[in-house]
Amino acid sequence: QVQLVESGGGLVQPGGSLRLSCAASGIIFRSYAMGWYRQAPGNQRELVAVITRYGSTSYADSAKGRFTISRDNGKNTVHLQMNSLKPEDTAVYYCNARNIFEYWGQGTQVTVSS
Repeated sequence: QVQLVESGGGLVQPGGSLRLSCAASGIIFRSYAMGWYRQAPGNQRELVAVITRYGSTSYADSAKGRFTISRDNGKNTVHLQMNSLKPEDTAVYYCNARNIFEYWGQGTQVTVSS
């Protein structure tokens, strides 16, 4: 049974930081590209950042310079460090695992508000 379990969301003030984590089980983690997506109310789900199984990273323009994605293959975990958060970063953030199969976590809410 594949599980992707996100954690680390919450309420933060503008300019603050959060670190999201996604713990994976039931997959050969090192063989999957891992990504973070987000969906704000009324919007489509959008890619935030992705890290390939080789460790290469790419980011949405909105995340560049503020967010950092990383993975720990020994712990089957992917992280998203989010700095300088803005109100427009408010969304549910989802973990994604992809190779020839694709899996999603249940999401964690991030709210940026004063």
